[in-house]
Amino acid sequence: MITTKIFNNTKRAFSLKTDGELNRAIFMFKSIGSPVMVKVGTFLTNVSLNLRLPVEGLIKKTVFNQFCGGVTEEDCLPNIRKIYTKKLHGILDYSVEGKETDEEFDAATQRKINIIRFIADKPEMPFAVFKPTGVGAFDIWAKVTNKETLTAEEEESWNKIKDRVKRLCKTAYDLDVCVLVDAEESWMQDAADDLIEEMMALYNKEKVIIFNTIQCYRWDRLQYIKDLHERGQAKGFKIGAKIVRGAYMEKENARASKMGYPTPICEDKEATDVNFNAVMAYIMNHLEDFELFIGTHNEVSSYLAMQLTQDRDLAKDDGRIWFAQLYGMSDHISFNLAANGYNSAKLIPFGPVRDVVPYLIRRAQENTSVKGQTGRELALLLEEKDRRKGKHKKTIH
Repeated sequence: MITTKIFNNTKRAFSLKTDGELNRAIFMFKSIGSPVMVKVGTFLTNVSLNLRLPVEGLIKKTVFNQFCGGVTEEDCLPNIRKIYTKKLHGILDYSVEGKETDEEFDAATQRKINIIRFIADKPEMPFAVFKPTGVGAFDIWAKVTNKETLTAEEEESWNKIKDRVKRLCKTAYDLDVCVLVDAEESWMQDAADDLIEEMMALYNKEKVIIFNTIQCYRWDRLQYIKDLHERGQAKGFKIGAKIVRGAYMEKENARASKMGYPTPICEDKEATDVNFNAVMAYIMNHLEDFELFIGTHNEVSSYLAMQLTQDRDLAKDDGRIWFAQLYGMSDHISFNLAANGYNSAKLIPFGPVRDVVPYLIRRAQENTSVKGQTGRELALLLEEKDRRKGKHKKTIH
């Protein structure tokens, strides 16, 4: 049996944090644990940036440095190499959102291609990542998903989106770099799923290069993954599956209610957990056709994955199974998994401070809606602070 105390080792989890960094993390988790503080902070941040007030330095010293690796790829390298000394990998995520023009989408695509090239010879960074709406307008994805007739101009935009996605995936294939494709809102996701499946059929013949993201707070995802499995077997391609719970629950439920259709989201947190674990178990039962990337901050699901690995007599470091958490969060999971021999990684957002703020705000808002998670992180950080104080006292005496 897998011991359920692995994640309690705070000395190991926070070994790379200085006392100052530990105090900053405590401050940040106290802040994002309060919905009121998140709302006020979001409002003040947006107002300050819109008015061009000189707040970027303050943002960088606090929330940015907690949850982002740096402004550029080169900025991130020291952080990635530092965590790699603890057998923990880094995944660079250029987290600039809200672009709208073809010029911006072309530039973002080229930036992602450059990142793939940048990490190609670096074993500490085994994955690249991109977001569908980072390479094409949301409205186009949504219209294709809803099978609406596109105007000639929209058809041209859709062809450009497909070309950008194919260039990204082909670059990854040519350089033997795995690429994770994010999932987004349900009313644009079918178009992304279909296009990424096309890329899997092209580039996942011998091994998995392309991973699609499965949002398990959607109650239809277990059937989706089973159907995708059948198509993969029929067409002769392997499936890369990054499984997450999901990040747009409140928006999904609100839209479904407003527009009068059944919500695609599971009825509650417990149902989501059951669905996530069922999807994970199905994939682990069919690893001959899958590779699995487990993106979770949930300790129970992490323990279950470890137990399934053991039950199936798989090596802890089986290359078909990866765990990952966001940079600046859940270090007690990431570092302890890596220390115990599992393939473990941190997703590391980066980009210009001003451009990354929308991402940071979304993360803060998500954390206020995850019951118990922020409190657990804060408790472990405070426990580590107390441990260090006790050690310091003993040294003095």
